[in-house]
Amino acid sequence: MKLETERLILRDFVKDDWKRALEYESDPLYLRYYEWTERTPESVQEFIGWFINHQTQEPRTKFQLAVVLKSNNQLIGSCGVRMDKVDDLEANIGYEFDPKHWNRGYATESAHAVVDFGFSYFGVHRIWADCVADNIGSAHVLEKLGMKLEGRLREKTYFKGRWWDELIYAILADEWQMHKQDHPVRWKQIEE
Repeated sequence: MKLETERLILRDFVKDDWKRALEYESDPLYLRYYEWTERTPESVQEFIGWFINHQTQEPRTKFQLAVVLKSNNQLIGSCGVRMDKVDDLEANIGYEFDPKHWNRGYATESAHAVVDFGFSYFGVHRIWADCVADNIGSAHVLEKLGMKLEGRLREKTYFKGRWWDELIYAILADEWQMHKQDHPVRWKQIEE
């Protein structure tokens, strides 16, 4: 699987990607909104291994793709769409990026492509996402996608010695079509 946007390639993960992922997943800024306090080679290899295992599903219901800069082929994060089971009527998205590449529009660019792919590939009615409420940058990405805040789950998760609220966002298929009229989505699937 490979998707191309203006500045990015979103492709299936390969085993060696764990080394670069470990670099950015070890950054304290990256770890701020995760339960993890550190990342090890073993934990990142297992993490990337899950994404690689999704590639063998038949039919495939999970696409967590490596996000690579076109300019230099550097892995800068991941973005994906997934359904819990075949024939689900909804899917969810998630993404993570190297903090050195935050605030450059990469999350929005890749998520636009992934949401559009999710609606066209899966034919779902709804795509949703969640984020830690303190993660304002992630909430802004979801809002730029045209997603609407559906709720705030107060003190939903406990980690790093405190409770964290979680925000739930979603967009419906017809809302996505309207959103695309004002915010054209430019991506293509590359056949290999």
